[in-house]
Amino acid sequence: MAQNSENSTNQDNFQLTSGGDSSLDLPRLKGTIGPDVVDIRRLYSELGCFTYDPGFVATASCSSELTYIDGEQGILLHRGYPIQQLAANSTFTEVAYLLLNGELPNSSELSNFEGQLSNYSMIHDQLTRLFSGFRRDAHPMAIMVGVVGALSAFYHDSLDINDPQHRMVASYRLIAKMPTIAAMAYKYSIGQPFMYPRNALTYPENFLYMMFGVPTEEFEVSPVLAKAIDRIFILHADHEQNASTSTVRLAGSSGANPFACIAAGIACLWGPAHGGANEAVLAMLEEVGSVNHIPEFIDRAKDRDDPFRLMGFGHRVYKNYDPRAAVLRESAHAVLEELGVRDEPLLELAMELERIALEDEYFVERKLFPNVDFYSGIIFRAMGIPVSMFTVLFALARTVGWIAQWKEMIEDPDQRIGRPRQLYTGPVERNYVAMDQRS
Repeated sequence: MAQNSENSTNQDNFQLTSGGDSSLDLPRLKGTIGPDVVDIRRLYSELGCFTYDPGFVATASCSSELTYIDGEQGILLHRGYPIQQLAANSTFTEVAYLLLNGELPNSSELSNFEGQLSNYSMIHDQLTRLFSGFRRDAHPMAIMVGVVGALSAFYHDSLDINDPQHRMVASYRLIAKMPTIAAMAYKYSIGQPFMYPRNALTYPENFLYMMFGVPTEEFEVSPVLAKAIDRIFILHADHEQNASTSTVRLAGSSGANPFACIAAGIACLWGPAHGGANEAVLAMLEEVGSVNHIPEFIDRAKDRDDPFRLMGFGHRVYKNYDPRAAVLRESAHAVLEELGVRDEPLLELAMELERIALEDEYFVERKLFPNVDFYSGIIFRAMGIPVSMFTVLFALARTVGWIAQWKEMIEDPDQRIGRPRQLYTGPVERNYVAMDQRS
């Protein structure tokens, strides 16, 4: 059994006893904020047992200075800065610099960083031919996994993970090229020619230009839409040790190159339980179908015996209002007003559901407020971004967090190759049975 060390000599330890005679002092590690951590690294060597934690939901796999979440209080900090302040005052490239370098940039540092991203935003021309190897109806996430993984075949000068300069160049390349690759995946799916990045445009403007521009006419990027996309990118930049981030770290712990690690993160994000939440919001809205049907589906959502769930409400981590949702709610309404969307049934339905969730006692008591996926899905729908691209945009934004986490892991002196253990429940050792003796 584990006992707090207040009953022992070391006030900073826990003491674990096994079988009465064996005991082990487990150090209590304190972070700058958040729960303490019990250091169990000596558990197996001293007592011969592992911990059992399916999904690692109570296990700290690393130490990190990047992102802090307090789900109970609805707090999300990047390098100590509240997400609300960053989304209101910053840009995505500024947040990217912050995550990579630890501090907000001054004007000169930001200008240089954005110039580097512009210089790296094109992809190798031979790489564009890789797209034609996919079927036209291939899911854009399948294309993203393949093309991002293939970057390592073209940029050999940034594959040495032990070289700080290589790590920096690889980081810049991934952040810069992701909008280009994402837009090309979309253009390929609809049979339109690729649009190449323009250095005069900002990061979100460039993405919208490459997504919706065509060679035959001028394309003007709406400042309102560019700001909304920039905010979505900021709000999805990093989210601590989630499934895809842990995947990137685990792949990176083997010494894999950064392009392969980010491709692994994209593959993990593709799962509907992780990156597909805003797609599920649109599917749910289509199932409801009409504002007139809302009362029926609200009743079903309240019925514990009914499998129907209102997607985009509440959050696994946040037990309070999702701090990102409050920011994106403002952008969602601004986008709808900018585009003059008034007769789109699905968006009308979403706004009515939002109103009910913010006022209905059942939702308020349980803190089932609209989350960031609810509003991002509405914005994407209004802008004409197809559902198949929703997770791609998530991956585009999260690349910054993945890269920052990967870089931090590589530079961590305590970093070791990941090797989770297991509780084995299969057969004990037994002898091979010949074919003619099997029943």
